[in-house]
Amino acid sequence: MDSKMRVAVLGGGNIGLAIVNGLVNKNLFRPENIFITRKQTQFLKEYEKKGFHVTSDNIKAVANSELIIIAVQPRQLNDLLSQIAPHLDGKKHKLISIVSGASIKAIKEIAGEKISVVRAMPNTAIAIGESMTCIAAENKNDKSLIAAKKIFDSVGKTLVIDESLMIPATALCACGIAFFLRAIRAASQGGIEIGFHSEEALLMAAQTAKGAASLLVDKNNHPESEVDKVTTPRGCTIIGLNQMEHNGFSSALIKGITTSAEKAARLYEG
Repeated sequence: MDSKMRVAVLGGGNIGLAIVNGLVNKNLFRPENIFITRKQTQFLKEYEKKGFHVTSDNIKAVANSELIIIAVQPRQLNDLLSQIAPHLDGKKHKLISIVSGASIKAIKEIAGEKISVVRAMPNTAIAIGESMTCIAAENKNDKSLIAAKKIFDSVGKTLVIDESLMIPATALCACGIAFFLRAIRAASQGGIEIGFHSEEALLMAAQTAKGAASLLVDKNNHPESEVDKVTTPRGCTIIGLNQMEHNGFSSALIKGITTSAEKAARLYEG
């Protein structure tokens, strides 16, 4: 990836800024090569001081960039695409959309058929280089897809999937980070109840969750094989697990993910 490539992040909200932070923290791009747009630029003063180009002018950002990352809300997408479409050049621009529910076909209908479009769904852990990002394009040999994978590989794990799975990916990865954070919060509250101070309980719960995830990612093991290592006959782990399952722990998490997927499918209505 050319570090001198200029990037426009259209939508400097939470996820847009998380992407910006990740790209810079991993030395993939320099602040002076990144444009960030937002209607209320006063919220981006910190980024302006760091050398980023901050503007409310989407057209200016597009004109001065080669890589366009669209990070707006689904309801804002069509107006944004209509605004920048006359200024997009199929030979110059690559477009990455992280807008939930908006298909490549729908984007091209407004942006233009000659524009290369990749859909991506990272999560906010991209800010620290730990995102799980799913990406898709019309053709898996698309050069823009290869470029997008290089970008997102530098800020976490990346999986190329069929576009039909992008909405489920939104529920499992983007929404999912909130589900796991809530589980950690619940674990820390349990820690407080059994005697730890809140700061201690949160640290213990978060590091334990990090260790559990690392066992799966680093060793490529199935969760139950790791569970079996800590569940002894008549032990304190299995009794705790069974109590959680009796109260619907797994089914609640599964239902949460499937419900989020159903909602994600309705966010963009074209």
